[in-house]
Amino acid sequence: MDTKLLELLVCPVTKGPLEYHPERQELVSRSARLAYAIRDGIPVLLENEARPLRDDELER
Repeated sequence: MDTKLLELLVCPVTKGPLEYHPERQELVSRSARLAYAIRDGIPVLLENEARPLRDDELER
């Protein structure tokens, strides 16, 4: 994931920052408790396609 692109992207729900998790190919919004998939190098920033985060995932 390009770091300059990551600096520009925000969570569509909270407008807060996103964390890149390369091992899962996801962008994580801790404030929204959602993980957005990255497919073929393109972030899918749709709330209805995001994966809800479990409590243990937020502790990392």
